[in-house]
Amino acid sequence: MSDALNPETPEETEEEPIKQRKNGLYPGVSDELAENMQSGWADTELRDLQPIAQAENTAARRAALSARFPGERLVIPAGNLKTRSNDTEYAFRSSVEYAYLTGNQTEDGVLVLEPVSDGHKATIYLLPRSNRENGEFWLNGQGELWVGRRNSLTEAEKLYGIPASDVRELADALREATGPVRVVRGYDAGIEAALTDKVTAERDEELRVFLSEARLVKDEFEIGELQKAVDSTVRGFEDVVKVLDKAEATSERYIEGTFFLRARVEGNDIGYGSICAAGPHATTLHWVRNDGAVRSGELLLLDAGVETHSYYTADITRTLPINGRFNPLQKKIYDAVYEAQEAGIAAVKPGGKFRDFHDAAQRVLATRLVEWGLLGDLDVEKVLELGLQRRWTLHGTGHMLGMDVHDCAAARTETYVDGTLEPGMCLTVEPGLYFQADDLTVPEEYRGIGVRIEDDILVTADGNKNLSAALPRTSEDVEAWMAQLKG
Repeated sequence: MSDALNPETPEETEEEPIKQRKNGLYPGVSDELAENMQSGWADTELRDLQPIAQAENTAARRAALSARFPGERLVIPAGNLKTRSNDTEYAFRSSVEYAYLTGNQTEDGVLVLEPVSDGHKATIYLLPRSNRENGEFWLNGQGELWVGRRNSLTEAEKLYGIPASDVRELADALREATGPVRVVRGYDAGIEAALTDKVTAERDEELRVFLSEARLVKDEFEIGELQKAVDSTVRGFEDVVKVLDKAEATSERYIEGTFFLRARVEGNDIGYGSICAAGPHATTLHWVRNDGAVRSGELLLLDAGVETHSYYTADITRTLPINGRFNPLQKKIYDAVYEAQEAGIAAVKPGGKFRDFHDAAQRVLATRLVEWGLLGDLDVEKVLELGLQRRWTLHGTGHMLGMDVHDCAAARTETYVDGTLEPGMCLTVEPGLYFQADDLTVPEEYRGIGVRIEDDILVTADGNKNLSAALPRTSEDVEAWMAQLKG
C-alpha cells in the first residue's frame, strides 16, 4: 500500500477527553481510579481463530471488483451508528456492499482497494479494541464495558483474510490520496467528506451499480444461507399457527412477536418489517403496524422472513384462514392466486426473461377477474393491454432476493427487469388479489379480502427449485397443515 494510506503516526498525539454524561451521578474520575482501571486485566486476545465460512467467497468477489475497475482506488464503507433518540442508537446493520465484500458487519468499518501493478491490495479499516490506557473502554458510551468487546485488528485479519488497519487514521490518509477514486455513497459522511474533491456522482454510481449487479447470481455459500433463512422462516410460520388463539385474544402484535422470537433465536433479525395483516388489513400491501384485531372467520396474510447472521433473508407469504377453514369465497379467491403462482413459478427457468413469470401470473388473475364479472364485457387481452386487472393485483409478481429483501435494486433495468434469468438467481414469485374494504366496484362479500402467496425460487440449470416448498400452498394442504399444528 502506498504511503498515502499509511501515514506515519506522531509519537505524541493529543486525544480529546472522554465526555461525561451531563447528568451522570459521578462528577469526574479521580487520578487514583483512572490508574486503578488501567491494570489488573487478563489478556483476552483470541489466537486460534479460523477464517469465516465465506472468506473464499468474499475474496472472489473482491477479485471481480478489482478486475472491473483497474487502476482506481475503491472505498466501500460499512456505515455508522444512527441515533434513535438522545443517547440510544438503532441496531447497526452494515451496508450490503461492505458485508458482501468482507463478511464483516461492524460499524465504522471501511474496505479500501488500492491499485497496485497486478490489481488491487485490499485493506479493511476498523476500530481497534477499546483503549485501556485512556479509559475509553469503560468511560466511553461505545467502550467495551458498555457495548461489548470488539475484535482486535490482528483477530480481524485472521477472520476476514484481509490486512486490517485503524480506521481513525483513514480519513486523513484519503485526503492526501492521489489518483482516481470511487466511493459507495450514503453510508459514511466523514469518509465522503474526505473524498469530496476526488470523486464524482456518476463514477460512484457506476461502482454502486456494479456491486448490485454482482449479486444477481448467487454463489454456493449464498444459496446455502438463503435456504437456511427459508428453513427458519418455515418454523416461524409454524410457530404462528400454533398461537392463533392467543392472537385472537390480543392482536396482530402477538403474531409479530411470535415470528420475531424465531428470527432472533435462529438468525440475526427479521429481514424486513413483518406484515401480520388480519382481515381487511390484508389488502394493505405493506401493513406493518400490526395493531389490528385477529378474528375467526377472516384471513391472515403473513409476509415475513428470517435474516441469517450473514444478512441473507427469506421472503415468504401465506394467507391463512384464522379458524383453520376457508369459506367458499375465500377459497375461490385463494385458489385463483395459487393458480397464478403456479403459472409464474413454471415460467422461472434459465434463458427465460425476468418478466415472464409476472406476465404468466397476471394473465391467470386477469382471466379469473373477467370470469367473475368484475370487468364488464371486456376480454382478457383488452384487460391486460389496459392494465385494468391492476386495480386488484396492484404490485409486481416478484423481485430478486438476497442480502436485501429487494436485492440488487441498483442494477440496470436491462440486466434486471428486462434481463434474462440465469442459474443461481433467486427471486420471489408472489401474485396477489386485494379487494379493498371501500371498493364499490366489487360485490360486497369480496370487500376486505386480501390474498397473497409468495415463495422463494432459485433458478437452476434445468428449471427452478422452490426453496420454501416445505410450507403448504394449496388451500386443501393449508387447511390440513393448520389442523395438524393445532392438534
